[in-house]
Order: sequence, then structure tokens, then C-alpha cells
Amino acid sequence: MNIDLIKDRNFILLILGKFVSLLGSNMQQFALSLYVLEITGSATIFASMLSISILPRLILSPIAGVFGDWFDRKKSIVILDLLNSVIIGVFAIIFMVKGSFTIPLLYILVILLEITEIFFNSAMAAVIPSMVEKDQLLDANSFTSLVMNLGQLLAPLIGALLYEAFGLKILLIINSISFLISGISEIFINIPQKHKRPERVNLKSFKTDLIEGIKIIKNNKFIYTMISLGTITNFSISPLFSVGMIYMVKEVLKATDFQFGLFEMILAASLIAAPIIFSKQIKNTQVGKLCYISFISIGLAILIMVPIPSETILNLFDSNIVPYILLMAVSFMVGALATVANIAIGTIFDQVTPLELMGRTKTVFNLAVTVFIPVGQMIFGFLYDIISPSYVIAISGTIMILSVKKYRKSLLELDEQNPLVGVGVNEI
Repeated sequence: MNIDLIKDRNFILLILGKFVSLLGSNMQQFALSLYVLEITGSATIFASMLSISILPRLILSPIAGVFGDWFDRKKSIVILDLLNSVIIGVFAIIFMVKGSFTIPLLYILVILLEITEIFFNSAMAAVIPSMVEKDQLLDANSFTSLVMNLGQLLAPLIGALLYEAFGLKILLIINSISFLISGISEIFINIPQKHKRPERVNLKSFKTDLIEGIKIIKNNKFIYTMISLGTITNFSISPLFSVGMIYMVKEVLKATDFQFGLFEMILAASLIAAPIIFSKQIKNTQVGKLCYISFISIGLAILIMVPIPSETILNLFDSNIVPYILLMAVSFMVGALATVANIAIGTIFDQVTPLELMGRTKTVFNLAVTVFIPVGQMIFGFLYDIISPSYVIAISGTIMILSVKKYRKSLLELDEQNPLVGVGVNEI
């Protein structure tokens, strides 16, 4: 970790603000999931609550991307965090008055928070790249990943305890306060004003700037590579974690609830451990090469996983303990490598994208990789039902390796144009 980042008050305030709001949001999201299942008992309504967020993302992402580049980013993130605080606070009051939520009210809450998140992420896209030097981006993204993954690990644990003890009301109040704290902390952050607002804000200027962003994506092969690679990765790998692992652990290995909980905890821990385990490689490897090696390693690790759920391996043992431990160990490595890959791909994106176009390009990137997650989940979920899990895992790993091989040249060319990236970063 670069010691200059630790001393940078602006960077630390930003990360702490993001951590507090993320912790509150994830605790609330977890509690809402429990609440919906508790009052409805319907998996369909629960699934619809998760998937409904894709609609505002599809509709508003292009608009949010342009607005994120137009307006003062500091004012935008402060206003949006405070707006989230107000929205959640109002729903907390409604809950306290009525004693419960109807399903339509929950849909409204989810959609409102998704809309603010879309615009917030667009405004936030260029904040870290504008605050730190280019040779600090890898360290900054690594540290951010560590802190945010820690929040994602803690949120369900704290959320479950608070929900069981106090119910949904207290989670809404805590999340409203967390966004308030985040918004206030961001007031004291000095964010360089590198936005590019047109002289006249109208439909014509919006269309012009949107087309400009699309041209940048099409003409910059590095940005195009990141979007393509991220999309393919989420299509083939996300279903492995969100569908495949659950299916294999519960249905194939017949794991107990305790074993399943332990598996999920170890997998979450891999995301936190990655920046620590691979700190030397992250610091001393050029970012294009780091991206290539980590993605290839993910593909190879997935192929190592192939025989574990097969009848041949399972029949060798009297219990599921050995296959369970093997699957958990390989999954830990895949999770850690995926975190390194995300750090690398995010750093490349931050380096090659002009700051004044960051909102548009990163919003398109997030939209592309998000849209293909449910598509992959549906396709691979169907495959897990009709063929052996080993074959499905092999398909995921093969897609990953072939995709990374296709973009190998572009990734390594990036290092030729930026030879100092990822090299010689001072350690604490």
C-alpha cells in the first residue's frame, strides 16, 4: 500500500464515506430479503425484488452517464447521498406508522434507491482517478477493494443480528443515518473539478455528448477490450458463484446448513484476502499483464474444479468432507483471483478513459456487465439441471480462457504504452 494514500485526507474520507454507506445499504438489502421471504414466503416475489432493479438501469444508465460528466461531481455525490438518507428516512417513518410494508411500497423503495445509485455511480466514476496520480491507481483500487469487500462480508452478519433482535425498522434508521454521515463526510473532500458541462444543457447537447461517449468506446480498443472482457466474464463466471456453487454444495455434496454457511464465509473471505495475498504481484506487475495472468489463472482454477463434483471423485469417499474441502479450497482461490482481476481491469479502465468522459464510459461498462449476469444465470442454471455439473464448470472455464486469449494482445499492448504502470510502487 502506498503510504501517501494513507496520508491523503481526501482519499481516506472518501473511502470511509463509501464504507459506511455500503455497510448500511447491504445490511438493509439483507434485511429486506429476509422481510420479503417472511411476509410472503414466495421465491417468485423475492426473485422479482432482486431483478426489478435492472429496469431503471437499462433506461437511465445512458442519461446518468452524461449527467455524471456534466455536473460537479462533489456536489452530485453529496446531494445523492443526502437524498438517499431522506428517502430511507421517509420509508422508516412509514414503516413505524403502519407497522409493515406492502409489496408495492417495497418495489417503490427498491426502484428509488436503484435510480439514485445509478446517478451516484456515474458521478463517482472519475472521482478516484481525478484524486490520485496514475501510478497510485493500482494501489488505490486495491485498497478500495479491500475495504468494500470487508463491508460486504460484515453487512450480512450484522444485518442478521440486528434484524433478529429489532426487526426491519432499526435497519432502515441505521441506513438513513449511514447515508447522512457519508454525505456530510464528502462535504469536506476536495475533488478536482474536471467535469465538462456544455454551454447550453438541452436535448441536442445531451445527444451530442452521448454519441461522443459511444465513439470513444468504439474507437479506443483498450476501453472496448475492458467492456468485452468484463461482459464475457460476468456471463460465464458469475453464474458459477451465484448458481453453480450453491447447487453443488447443497444438491451434489449434500452439505449441511453449517457447511454451506462456512463455505459462503470462506468464499467471502477470499475477496478480502486477495489484496493481501497477492500484494507483491499487484505492486510489481504491469497492469495489462496482471489482468491477463489473473484471468487466465481463474480459467485454469475453474478447470481444476471440474472433476470434484463428478461421480468418480464422490464415489472414492465415504462422506462429502474431502470433496467439500477441495471445492472450498479451489473456490477460495477463484474468488481471490477474481478480486485481483477486478482490481486490474478497473485500473486499466481508469487509466485509459479521459476523465471528462469517465461517467459515460463507466456507466456503459457497468450496464454491459450487469445486463449479462441474469442472462448467464438463466442459461447456466438450465445447464446445471440437464447435464453434469462437471460439464457446466468445464464450459465456464473454457469460455474464460478462450476469451482472455483473444484479448491478450490488447492487454499487453497497454503495458508497452504505459511501461511504468504497476511497477515500483512503495510499500508501507
